[in-house]
This record gives sequence, structure tokens and C-alpha cells, in this order.
Amino acid sequence: MSGSEMQKTRVINELRSFIKKLLQDPQILEQSLVVARKHLPESSGPAVMATIANEISDTTSVHIPEDPSEHSEADKLYLELLKEVVLEEQALY
Repeated sequence: MSGSEMQKTRVINELRSFIKKLLQDPQILEQSLVVARKHLPESSGPAVMATIANEISDTTSVHIPEDPSEHSEADKLYLELLKEVVLEEQALY
């Protein structure tokens, strides 16, 4: 298996595990959105995203490393999707 295939497999496994966690505890999604809505009106830069990640880790069973350089592909994707959802909500109003 090539390096890129191994990377894809690792990312898929991370996402699979993460989705499973979300299905086991649906409250994670709502709590994550509450956190994102609270912080995103300020800015959407790296510092705010790190704050969101830390608060999600503190208030849910999802663990996102404190240091953004340690975020997995699944962590980055989840934070980016939260940001998109909140910004789309704000655009509707």
C-alpha cells in the first residue's frame, strides 16, 4: 500500500470512529454548535478555532488536542464543518 493510500485509510478510520461517537451521543453535535455559535461571531481565525476546539473537548466526550498543529484530519474537518454551518446560519438572518 502506498503512503497516500495509507493516509486515506487512516483518515477514513478516524472519520468512521468519530461518526460512531456522534451516533452514540447525539448531544455532542448540539453542544458543539452552541460552542461554535458563541465564539464565531468574534472571528473565525485560528485562535478562535482553537478556543472552540478546547471548549468542545472540555464539554463533550470528543477530544480535540489543544494545539492546532496536533489536530487530526478528522478534527480539522469537524471544526471546518461547524464553522460552515454557523456561518451559513448567520447568513440567513
